Amino acid sequence: MDVRRKKKLTYFTIGLLFLLSGIEYAVILPTIWRYLQTLDAAPYFLGLSLSAFSFTGLLSGPLFGHWSDRTQTTKKIILFANLFEILGNFMYFMGLSKWLLLASRLVAGIGTGAGSAIFGFLTRSTLPEDRATVFAAVMACRQAGLLIGPAFNIFLRLCDFRLGPFVVNKFTAPGLFMCVLWILLQIFILFLYWDLPTAGKTQTRAKKSSSENDQALDDEDHDDDDHDEAEPLMHSQEAQGRYGSVPPPVDHTEDDVLSPSTESQASSNPFRNFSLSREFLREEVVVLLAAQFITLFNQTALETMVTPLTQRFFGYGELENSIMYCLCGVEVIAGFLFVRWLSGRVAERVVLAIGLAICNVSNVWCLVFMASPIGASPWPLTEFIVGVFLQVLGLPFVAVAQVSLYSKVTAEKTQGFSQGVRRSVGGLATILGPLWAGGLTDNMYIMLGVMMGLLALLSVMLAFSYRRLVEPAAEDNSLSSDDS
Repeated sequence: MDVRRKKKLTYFTIGLLFLLSGIEYAVILPTIWRYLQTLDAAPYFLGLSLSAFSFTGLLSGPLFGHWSDRTQTTKKIILFANLFEILGNFMYFMGLSKWLLLASRLVAGIGTGAGSAIFGFLTRSTLPEDRATVFAAVMACRQAGLLIGPAFNIFLRLCDFRLGPFVVNKFTAPGLFMCVLWILLQIFILFLYWDLPTAGKTQTRAKKSSSENDQALDDEDHDDDDHDEAEPLMHSQEAQGRYGSVPPPVDHTEDDVLSPSTESQASSNPFRNFSLSREFLREEVVVLLAAQFITLFNQTALETMVTPLTQRFFGYGELENSIMYCLCGVEVIAGFLFVRWLSGRVAERVVLAIGLAICNVSNVWCLVFMASPIGASPWPLTEFIVGVFLQVLGLPFVAVAQVSLYSKVTAEKTQGFSQGVRRSVGGLATILGPLWAGGLTDNMYIMLGVMMGLLALLSVMLAFSYRRLVEPAAEDNSLSSDDS
């Protein structure tokens, strides 16, 4: 099988993995609270269970990323991580106690750490100019899972039977359903996933193959006598420098020159000269990590706030909220597809600035109109729809741009660990965001005011660091061109 086909199948499998992660969130979130109530859990268990999933993912991300950097492989890491997803969802299906359910989310969350290794793999196997489009497609797959996930609940809620000693009902069925899906994904990964070579090595090999083909064509131009004369000389290093008819030795890349033992040592220790402060305390990296934290903090806070707001102002129930989330999912997928197209035409920092501008407008709108709706019906509903639309619209711009830029301003050889740090920062935001919003649903001005302040801070940071948000090589080239 050629490399191009392997690459397509590998990317397809990665898309399936992110699709399943979105489906899992969408089928478990709507029923977990009532599930906990059947197990006599206190209200705070809902927050614990939701945060537990993000907490273990926060811890496992850098570990799996470090493992990927050390081995330069991801297949076995994904297979290992998915075992936690399978086990965690089966524990969720068992549902024997509230503590087992909490433990199930802790275990399943470990599996999400494989995303760090995957983003590191995508960074190594794609060219910088193609990276944003690939990241946008992968993120769109998760949003597609969030969109179609609620549809599975339509038939999962009809389950009412026993499977051995276990009861399968509308609360336990999502765990069993996801357990089966993750097992099927393991089969896909075994047969349709390959650890592809890095984009740089692929280019080097292509150039080397092309030069060898050109050399072979030149050799065919020699007559048979010259060929017979040159044949024995090929075995004499001394004669190679004496006869022009013998082709000169092909220049080798550093990877070709390294002996197997030396290459193994180099690839097994990418952290030899690694420094945490030098890698993560640089201005551009701090800005992008801040963008990751603040946007996810605001997003999860608004998601937490939306349901109580719709109930308070519009009397919405589960059906109306499900329709609203479905429409938001359609908008997000369309946004990712648009960003995928746009990122091939403008720089990522431009995309990031556009997204941040939209988020600022959205938060100002929410602060003015959603904290205390103005006007009589139907104006409050219109104000709410515009606020949600703007918030969802800005998400794909910021998400894709900051991930792509982050992969370019951090070292490629330790990309898995770096992506793990980035995802851990995001995990912290997804834990703190709901906690912040959940305690301030009756104090909307304070909640939205702090969120607006964080966005203003990020905007100032982006403005001061805008010139540094480029790929290092591109920055060096621009400086050299300016000097000349």
